[in-house]
Amino acid sequence: MILEVAVLTIKPGTQLDFEMAFQKASDIIVARPGYISHELQRCVETENQYLLLVRWQTLEDHTVGFRQSLEYQTWRSLLHHFYEPFPKVEHYVSVLSYARLSHP
Repeated sequence: MILEVAVLTIKPGTQLDFEMAFQKASDIIVARPGYISHELQRCVETENQYLLLVRWQTLEDHTVGFRQSLEYQTWRSLLHHFYEPFPKVEHYVSVLSYARLSHP
């Protein structure tokens, strides 16, 4: 599994519009081959900053299968005009993972 990570800085004052556009764009990404899951987190300290985490089966599912698809053009038109500056996207593989299954 590959974890795509992007810190998204959104133009101030456009957060609500961005979140609504992201909901629409989510339909595009979930239909892509190799897609596993994604989440969008809003930063507590910086109100116009978000963290996007997308899990893919392989790196190529994102870099080729999604980024080179026609559907990516729709994703771009829905979201890219909100970014300032354009985000750096990086990919990670798991080294170690822990989770608490229940609260004490």
